[in-house]
Amino acid sequence: MSYNGRATPRAEPGKDVYVFWSSDGPGVLSRVRNLNLGGIFIETHIQKDLGTPVELYFLEAEGQIRARALVRHAEPGQGLGLTFTTIDSQDRIRFGAVMKRLYSARCSVSRV
Repeated sequence: MSYNGRATPRAEPGKDVYVFWSSDGPGVLSRVRNLNLGGIFIETHIQKDLGTPVELYFLEAEGQIRARALVRHAEPGQGLGLTFTTIDSQDRIRFGAVMKRLYSARCSVSRV
């Protein structure tokens, strides 16, 4: 976990968290590099302009999570940093449960 000036810490979920996303075209499956309550960084070689809207779909143990986001920054050849703009209340609860699980896993690993 790291804060790096953020209000909430980022979680790096490892290699097993993916998100299906789309923006003006066919959907793409990408690995999640890190995420927090305000946004997500996805690994992709697809380039998008800053401010481009993106729809996100997660399927985690906690259930399906849908969100809307905007491209906040891009790292060519690496991926996209997205800021969440809309997550409905039920999806927000499930996303919070995912974050709690990821934070707990990181805390237990760092204590060992």
